[in-house]
Amino acid sequence: QMQLVESGGGLVQAGGSLRLSCAASGGALSVYNMAWFRQAPGKEREFVAAVSRSGGMTYYANSVKGRFTISRDDAKNTVSLEMISLNPEDTAAYYCAARLSGLDYATPLTWHYWGQGTQVTVSS
Repeated sequence: QMQLVESGGGLVQAGGSLRLSCAASGGALSVYNMAWFRQAPGKEREFVAAVSRSGGMTYYANSVKGRFTISRDDAKNTVSLEMISLNPEDTAAYYCAARLSGLDYATPLTWHYWGQGTQVTVSS
């Protein structure tokens, strides 16, 4: 059973940056596609970024493209999300997700394993 634990969230001013990490256990990260989602209060969970098993393919939501970078280190069983130029609209709980395969990477229901989330708050 894959288990995911996020860290790195916090309070940052607009224009600042944060680096989120997701530590995986219970399985070899290398066989999983990985993603980050976020959920703001009163809103649905939304896709942020994904990286393929090999790391060769990355996908981003339009709202974060050019500001966020997803990466993986299979040797350390970790996935990271580097976030720069943060704005208040990025405020949300950020979740790490994993799946072996599937279509429609932007749909939360297609991801099988989830972490508990880490809160990111961007002040204006």
